[in-house]
Amino acid sequence: MPGSLVHLLPLQTHEVNTGPVLSGEICVVAPPQPFDPASGLSMYAARPVPPDARCPVCGMYPAKTGTWAAQLIFRNGDAQFFDSPLTLFVYLQDVGRYSRGRQQSEVAVAYVRDLRQGTWLAAASAWYVRGSDTPGPMRAGNLPAFSDLAAAGDYVSAHGGSVLRSTQLDAALLQQLHGARRHTH
Repeated sequence: MPGSLVHLLPLQTHEVNTGPVLSGEICVVAPPQPFDPASGLSMYAARPVPPDARCPVCGMYPAKTGTWAAQLIFRNGDAQFFDSPLTLFVYLQDVGRYSRGRQQSEVAVAYVRDLRQGTWLAAASAWYVRGSDTPGPMRAGNLPAFSDLAAAGDYVSAHGGSVLRSTQLDAALLQQLHGARRHTH
């Protein structure tokens, strides 16, 4: 399907009552949401997370974890939604892997939710906390976002961790954090 995302998640072999389950992968399809001119929003404005939107990285429903949600908007107005800032940044490391036929140069803007205020802010200008004691939608490595350094510092004082900017989120750190995740049930 054109413009759709196909992401393969590894499965492990395990025994069930009916015998072994085969090893393999499952396909998560998370197509971008097209821009709706009737929404009253400008093409590159942050949008409400649709209830049926899927995270292209992990397959979760970002609307269920709205305080952690993130989104990006492509130059053509299509939007992709994420369950956390971490999955947004993992996606940005390899856009073509998660959205076949797309590339990072097509991304017009990316947003994250300020964890305290609940407002959208540009992902590049946010302050992120790594290593806090607060579990997010993936239980670890979710990088809660804040609009200013003081708010991020207050959060670190209360919950531990360290403050980072988006420029400090390199591939090695993202892989480490992404590998530590476990879905909430």
